[in-house]
Amino acid sequence: MERLNLPTYNDMPPVEGMPHGCAWGLFDKDGVRDEVGTLNHLTPSVVARAAQEINTGKHVSLNWGLEKIHKPEFGRIATQHRIIDWLPLANAHIYDDELTLNTQSGSQWDGLRHFAHTPTGRYYQGTHHSELLTTDHLGIDHWHRRGGIVARGVLIDYAAWADSKGIEFDAWRCHKISLETVKRVAREQGTEFREGDLLVVRSGWIRRYEGAGEEERGEALRRNEHVGVEGTREVLEWLWDGRFSAVAGDSIGFECWPGTEPWRLHDNLLSLWGMPIGEMWDLEALSEECKRQNRWSFFLTSAPLNTKNGVASPPNAIAIF
Repeated sequence: MERLNLPTYNDMPPVEGMPHGCAWGLFDKDGVRDEVGTLNHLTPSVVARAAQEINTGKHVSLNWGLEKIHKPEFGRIATQHRIIDWLPLANAHIYDDELTLNTQSGSQWDGLRHFAHTPTGRYYQGTHHSELLTTDHLGIDHWHRRGGIVARGVLIDYAAWADSKGIEFDAWRCHKISLETVKRVAREQGTEFREGDLLVVRSGWIRRYEGAGEEERGEALRRNEHVGVEGTREVLEWLWDGRFSAVAGDSIGFECWPGTEPWRLHDNLLSLWGMPIGEMWDLEALSEECKRQNRWSFFLTSAPLNTKNGVASPPNAIAIF
């Protein structure tokens, strides 16, 4: 199996003006600037090995309904769905439909144009916020040129584990899921990690949302606080040295929010490494299927929208067992 020649997190070379752990240039090849970051871990041999996860043919969609978030945070628009009837327009028995959506208002991939390194305003590979939109760098269309995202997915079912241990928490508060806990859940599930894995964490945020009333949901979204993986140096070292290709979760953000510098995961993963972050994925059916099959790894495919210079996208993700 081919393996990229990369330094460990501790040995990553310095990048002028940036904090330790900056991967700019490390994935460049033959003088060509890299545009897809840690998706480079998904080499043909890694993907071929991931395909060995398929043995029952059972498949589960990981996409939450586009209409679920009625009042998105920060004034973002809710998804609007318009159906067009062609009968009065052209005497034809035809329907079209039109969608207007903000790609941050539901199941999504945060692409590499979404979030800059906050102290410097620079995105992956160093493009400044003031320059990014004058270039074709880092658009989500680059993911399509490499064939979308195909990987071995691994679910860390924190919500189910916490239930089994009698651990009570509010998914709409900054409840931190530590690295030690992630590793413990993996051990108790019997899950081992491999190079190129796509790490998926079920925190219970969507379960909490689905069980709440409209007023309570709106209040929670306005609060801008939620459960997630804790941002620490140790988490960053583990993710980089473990050669994960991407991370995703069911919370409104993968990391516990609000995050804190300098270990805020959005800054480090998106901006310094080029690692995609999936948010608000519907992991409820996936959790049940993992329990039925008594395994928490699966083949995962994702075909984001092929939008030139796109910032983010619905994941169109499917887990296959």
